[in-house]
Amino acid sequence: MANELKIFSGNANARLAAAIAKCLRRTLGQIDVGRFPEGEISIRIRENVRGADVFVIQPTCPPPNENLMELLVMIDAFRRASARRITAVLPFFGYARQDRKDQPRVPITAKLVANLITTSGADRVLTMDLHADQIQGFFDIPVDNLQAAPVMIEHFHALRIRRLTIVTADVGGIKLARRYAEKLHSPLAIVDKRRLGPTVTTAMNLIGDVEGRNVLIVDDMIATGKSIVEAVRFLKNKGAHDIYACCSHPVFSGPAPELIRNSALKSVVVTNSIPIRNLELNEKVKVLSIAPLFAEAIRRIHTETTVSTLFT
Repeated sequence: MANELKIFSGNANARLAAAIAKCLRRTLGQIDVGRFPEGEISIRIRENVRGADVFVIQPTCPPPNENLMELLVMIDAFRRASARRITAVLPFFGYARQDRKDQPRVPITAKLVANLITTSGADRVLTMDLHADQIQGFFDIPVDNLQAAPVMIEHFHALRIRRLTIVTADVGGIKLARRYAEKLHSPLAIVDKRRLGPTVTTAMNLIGDVEGRNVLIVDDMIATGKSIVEAVRFLKNKGAHDIYACCSHPVFSGPAPELIRNSALKSVVVTNSIPIRNLELNEKVKVLSIAPLFAEAIRRIHTETTVSTLFT
């Protein structure tokens, strides 16, 4: 049927894709995503998609190279199968931290990835909480950058934490933290940190007051966990009481799970944009589902209605 909505998933986060499809009261499309003996990616679409409105759900989370290549090959397959429109749904956009030349002789890999997705045949991109908003400008196709903030804010509003202060551990996150502060009617504080290397930071100064207050640290992702744990130590030394954290993308690479488990954090609230391994081993981590958010965005894109209201 022409312009029929069809949802497909790669291997990166099949559980989230199934949840999104369920919210839309649909089943995932039939597709084989496998490997040839030598490791090359093998794709076969097992149903007719000619004239269909196709949404390919595939976050480029770790391992990013495997998941990105799967996405590109799937998009190419749908293009050659005559899909009417192909929307790449990336709940997590990998390589987003490489969005500028911050030192000599380094690439701008986020731009390269944007070019690859566009060249492969995508007509539109649906993502969430890009590490840098300017990445939207790297694409020459429409980009909808959803935000997990409404889901997070609703959760913390229900907790009714008294004497709460919102903290950003990154000057670049002030805009996001201010939104949390406004919606939760809480003051804002900033941890001014100095980066000593790609994964090493040292907290330096505090702008604001956290003494005797409960704190919510807001960030878009947690990678190795070293930065946020350093911020927690710093805030504790400044007199903070209970410390919570939330982030959209739980990359949790290397020692992150252990660092979080052994830290003074009371809890860490994340989304299921990235599947978390061995989640049961870390009782401090709580996962909120973004499936309803993405399902509604997909429905509105398919019916050509506004998506902007989802940002509030």
